[in-house]
Amino acid sequence: MSGHSKWAKTHRQKSATDAKKGAVFTKLGNLITMAAKEGGSDLNSNFRLRLLLDKARVANMPKENIERAIKRGTGEGSEKNHFEELLYEIFGPEGSVFLVEAITDNKNRTVGELKTVANKNGGQLGGQNSVAWMFDRFGFVNIDKNQIEKIDQEELELTLIDAGATDIDKSDDWEILCEVETLQNILTVLKNKNIDTKESGIAFFAKNNIKIESQDSQDKIENFYNLIDDLDDISNVYTNATW
Repeated sequence: MSGHSKWAKTHRQKSATDAKKGAVFTKLGNLITMAAKEGGSDLNSNFRLRLLLDKARVANMPKENIERAIKRGTGEGSEKNHFEELLYEIFGPEGSVFLVEAITDNKNRTVGELKTVANKNGGQLGGQNSVAWMFDRFGFVNIDKNQIEKIDQEELELTLIDAGATDIDKSDDWEILCEVETLQNILTVLKNKNIDTKESGIAFFAKNNIKIESQDSQDKIENFYNLIDDLDDISNVYTNATW
């Protein structure tokens, strides 16, 4: 499947490992708040919230932070929830494009910060659907290959396909892609086989990646990516650039 992006996977993991924990907890808290606002606090019915709580536990987010974020979303806490989710489309350096998810309580601040980063680093904000049409939204699951060394991998692959997997990359650790609505089926299969996941969620993948050859171009794009990803209001960043 085109759009299978090791770059995207690496940088999704970056936010939960390399960044300062305070910033990670803030971004996760905002995501949890929005999930609770949309679907309530019941984990049995709110699949998105359940995925985010799994991610929060992996990041060692304190329980009180999680509970406060949920209450803010459901309106039970003392903190008011003025956040909204927005999608920004950006033309980046060296022919790259970026799709950026934000959670913000101040749209003017967020778009101002994004414009500053873009204008100073060879990019430009695009209008609606100027970039979004280049991406598809999928569910994804990553599995440590050591988890499945001693089981019948062919049988597992067939079971995952039956459950809705549309692509399985086995070049290193397994990366499974599926339609958003079948992600829960994939996770159920893995749970029933006692296979832990490294990461799972819903993300945008480029339909067609562009391969960046020169080191100078790679450095420019990676710097652009990190500058956007480091902004407080930004929850996820996706690009069609790979190498």
